[in-house]
Amino acid sequence: MADSPAAHAPVTHSDTTGDLHVLVLAGGLSYERDVSLRSGRRVLDALRAVGVDAELRDADVALLPALAADPPQAVVIALHGATGEDGSLRGVLDLCDVPYVGCDARASRLAWDKPSAKAVLREAGIPTPDWVALPHDRFSELGAVAVLDRIVDRLGLPLMVKPAQGGSGLGAAVVRDAAALPAAMVGCFAYDQTALVERYVPGMDVAVSVVDLGDGPQALPPVEIVPRNGVYDYAARYTAGRTTWHAPARLDQETTGRVSEVALAAHRALGLRDLSRVDLIVDGAGQPHVLEVNVSPGMTETSLLPLAVQAAGLDFGRVLGALVGRAAARHR
Repeated sequence: MADSPAAHAPVTHSDTTGDLHVLVLAGGLSYERDVSLRSGRRVLDALRAVGVDAELRDADVALLPALAADPPQAVVIALHGATGEDGSLRGVLDLCDVPYVGCDARASRLAWDKPSAKAVLREAGIPTPDWVALPHDRFSELGAVAVLDRIVDRLGLPLMVKPAQGGSGLGAAVVRDAAALPAAMVGCFAYDQTALVERYVPGMDVAVSVVDLGDGPQALPPVEIVPRNGVYDYAARYTAGRTTWHAPARLDQETTGRVSEVALAAHRALGLRDLSRVDLIVDGAGQPHVLEVNVSPGMTETSLLPLAVQAAGLDFGRVLGALVGRAAARHR
């Protein structure tokens, strides 16, 4: 396991971003468009509050002409779903020679595909629940009943069903009874052609945000997630009153250190850069299990990375300013 700095290590800032022109990309055409727009507006306000010249733009047909006419010194990708996380937009920005905050296109593609990311994590010795990935075509060709029976025999119950690619809890469901599994698969296939079915691990939902502001990746304080209905789905994430967050999480010092170490190891194993959010379950024995890693974390008023920044005693705008400064410096 990779070594990790102290979970609450101080984070340095860069205050040399006042002369930068920054473009915040938000919106897109994914199911998460509304969340992305909220993230983008919050990033825009936070950057402007610390004196950064920033503007908000959608990822549409006007984007490339705008980049050519007035290239920004850095881009913040606040797009969620495939547009912002499958690596394609990052590849286009590379073609345009425009620097951006976050990992490169290759690492983004890897993290976006949950089964592929889980395979890399498992190979690196990072704990993640057992799983099977089922494309819709194979599911139909092999016979739904036989496949589902085998999944239950192999992984047991309860199970977590979610899209292999996607976020915000869309299409995700906890299955506690085998009779509910077919409906969960149908709901999942509405959002993706491949379903990820993994063993459900009971415990505390925790998110660890990782940032690198110049001194290497550092884990911010873990955020504990307590959804009112027990499942951190789309409604629980973005509807006021549906979820309670504890930042920092109610973990003892030893478990906090272990969770932070695992999150940093996941960030490094996937080849990520600048920032990420690692979603985990901490089981009853205090052991963390990585569920997925997000390379374009939400930045809304109920999102986990801003909560972690606040719990660390940091200013959200200054953290973002440092990240765009690093992106611009890499380009220079």
